[in-house]
Order: sequence, then structure tokens, then C-alpha cells
Amino acid sequence: MNVLVRIGHIDVLPQLFGGVLIPPAVASELSHGNTPREVKTWLAAAPPWLEVRAPAQIHPTLDIDDPCEVEAISLAMETKADLLLADDKKARKAAKERGIATTGAVGVLELAAARNLLDLSSALARLRGTNFSVSEHILDAALTRDARRKGTPP
Repeated sequence: MNVLVRIGHIDVLPQLFGGVLIPPAVASELSHGNTPREVKTWLAAAPPWLEVRAPAQIHPTLDIDDPCEVEAISLAMETKADLLLADDKKARKAAKERGIATTGAVGVLELAAARNLLDLSSALARLRGTNFSVSEHILDAALTRDARRKGTPP
């Protein structure tokens, strides 16, 4: 969510998914002192489609150090979420092992582009201008798929 706020595309989440749940650890991370000001400002005036909800219990088999990822996966399991937004490889693997579909920020942007909610090339250019860590291979593959959907050369 952090990077979607920073690149100006957080508004695609409710258009794609309706409501979004985040656990308290994620809300805390989004309002941490080191978090960019625009993210903290956005969270302070959170839109109605965003709900902070604690999982009833933390799933005991999760072997992940990050409390944000542990709470998010536990909440996704509990609510039988359609999709978990996670960019961390270990969290995505743990979610997949538990039958939870995942996508990352690039996947959200690609889905939004497929639904004509944004221009993927522009969104990824903005993403490249942040400190978000993603391989060029992933970005190039997303742009290639986008070009194919549009019927244009990559």
C-alpha cells in the first residue's frame, strides 16, 4: 500500500477489490516515523474502503519474522480473503502454501492497467522513481504483457 500511495495510485484498490482489510501491524508500519509523510497523511484520513482489523488469532505455523506479514496472512486465512497484497517473497510463499492467492504492487498496477484504470508504463516509471525494490525483469515482463493485451509491440 505504501508504494501505491507514493506513486499516486492507491485509488485503484477500491476500484479493483471494493474493500481492503489491513491488520494493526500494517497500519502501525504505515504510520511509523520513517514512513513517508504522504503515506502517514493518507492513513490519518483513511478512506471508508480501508478497514483495520486484527486477526482473531495468529496462525501458529507461520515462520516469518515480520509481524506485518504474520498478521496479514493470519487475517487473510481467517477471512478467506480473495487476495493478499504482499511483496515479500517469504510471505508470498507462506501464503501460497496455505492456499491464499497473492499479488504484489506490480501485479495490482498490471491488473489496474488491464481494466483501463491507469497507464502501466507511466505507473511503472513512477515506481522506478521510488526506493521500491523490484527487478527490472519483473517490470519488463509486466510491460510486455500489457503491450500484448493492447495489441501493440512491446
